[in-house]
Amino acid sequence: MVHFMNIIETKNLTKKFEKMTAVDNLNLQIKEGEIFGLLGPNGAGKTTTLLMLVTLNPPTSGTATINGFDIVKQPDKVRKSIGIVFQDPSSDEILTGYENLKLHGWLYDMPDELREDRIKEVLKLVDLTDRKNDRVKKYSGGMRRRLELARGLMHHPKVLFLDEPTLGLDPQSREHIWKYIENLAKEKNMTIIITTHYMDEADKLCDRLAIIDRGKIVVLGSPKQLKKELGGDIIRLKAQTLELDALKKLPYVKEIRPCDGEVCLTLENANIHLQEILNVVGKIDSVEIRSPTLDDVFLHYTGRAIREDTPEGSWAEKAMNASAKK
Repeated sequence: MVHFMNIIETKNLTKKFEKMTAVDNLNLQIKEGEIFGLLGPNGAGKTTTLLMLVTLNPPTSGTATINGFDIVKQPDKVRKSIGIVFQDPSSDEILTGYENLKLHGWLYDMPDELREDRIKEVLKLVDLTDRKNDRVKKYSGGMRRRLELARGLMHHPKVLFLDEPTLGLDPQSREHIWKYIENLAKEKNMTIIITTHYMDEADKLCDRLAIIDRGKIVVLGSPKQLKKELGGDIIRLKAQTLELDALKKLPYVKEIRPCDGEVCLTLENANIHLQEILNVVGKIDSVEIRSPTLDDVFLHYTGRAIREDTPEGSWAEKAMNASAKK
């Protein structure tokens, strides 16, 4: 993939709602042709960032440029440069797939011939040609998402924004949507911005991603780079009790943290040191060794899981708290 200019740049982009800061001095540079992910839990500021970039919600301070146009000073030119697929379906269920796309073409004031050519093009792209005359209310969830994607592509945007593109879809439909997104970036050199809280989605699709927590970027890089920077392997332990002080003294243990009611150790050469770890821990219920994932990256930088915090009162939390008090 060839990357050219920075097609998106944000400069201290900030959004406040009364006393709450939803997005806090966001500075990003995104290159043409990238698939870029904004990764974080609900309420992290992902969708607020997207709404500012697509000119639907003005920033409190700061600004951004998209395709060279300022989102505050040149919103009309920004809108002509972008396509948007929102988290919630917005197609009319009473209309057919074809009629929804035709309506979208009218809204963009497309000439008749161009509009019909584009409808054929995008229907073929998302495999809906055979269902174009069916009412949308008869579509499956995956088909509706594909129609939303087709609509966002009607005017050949330079940048496509996808807000939680596979939320609520079954695994097969998610795989199909991923394939369309990858093809768009590769074949059209289109820049695609994805907001998601699905780690596997970000890992699969994104050239780079920014993990956002409480309105701030806590880390930015490629999925491969971010996982590599954690270093070593992950050992996940479950036990009724655990004495952590002895584990902390082991020179090859880099990090100890609670994870979903268990304890995760980050260390070098886990296979070599596993027996010594088990000797120190004593009796355990289960043990797992694996390579770092984006879930581990998120835990490392935010101190909690992306979907929920460590269950209160779990043995992992008690062990960590007890060790911290010593």
